[in-house]
Amino acid sequence: MNYNQLKKVVAQAAINLILPKLNNKSIIGVGTGSTTNYFIDALAKYKSIFDGAVASSTTTAARLNKYGIPVYELNTVSDLEFYVDGADESDKHLNLIKGGGAALTREKIIAAVAKTFICIADASKLVPIIGAFPLPVEVIPMARSHVARELVKLGGDPVYREGILTDNGNIIIDVFNMQITNPVELEAKINAIVGVVTNGLFAARTADILLLGTPEGVETIKANQVENFQRV
Repeated sequence: MNYNQLKKVVAQAAINLILPKLNNKSIIGVGTGSTTNYFIDALAKYKSIFDGAVASSTTTAARLNKYGIPVYELNTVSDLEFYVDGADESDKHLNLIKGGGAALTREKIIAAVAKTFICIADASKLVPIIGAFPLPVEVIPMARSHVARELVKLGGDPVYREGILTDNGNIIIDVFNMQITNPVELEAKINAIVGVVTNGLFAARTADILLLGTPEGVETIKANQVENFQRV
């Protein structure tokens, strides 16, 4: 199977996982990206059995609306059973790098609210040590130079992502060549830089479940059972 086929298979696996637990009051958190788009396409078939969704980006909201799936503001929602999203990289401990689509802040907020964060990805996204993918950092525009200098001090090579504004009106700095030996510590250090909104490390709040699309099928890695791969 090619990567698009793997993404479709893993998106359907996420549907199969959450479907038995949905009811007419359920609201689902939905992320941003190509794999998540396949999830939305599959989810649309079951829109009559759940209430609606919270979207992590305007792009995702538009795709949900296209299918007639109600989209709610997170501030109006008290409970999210599931958040389903992709990742740019994951290690076996379910530490993630996200933000290739510049939606990292809203993704991180929704993940913080959700009871269960399900990450869906093709097999290429699982790596021994995260960091080959440049780490996105959302930054207040006037702090761009200051934040870049601080990121250099942390050992990274920051590059301004030109022509991109987040849905929050901020910019993205991508940090190349960052050694991520302690994801939780690095996430906190970057977030502590004045002018940083947040960064794309999901380590303080990892995924709970990683559904990984492989040529042999979909494998499930759970945060509390990282050494055990379960075929589904």
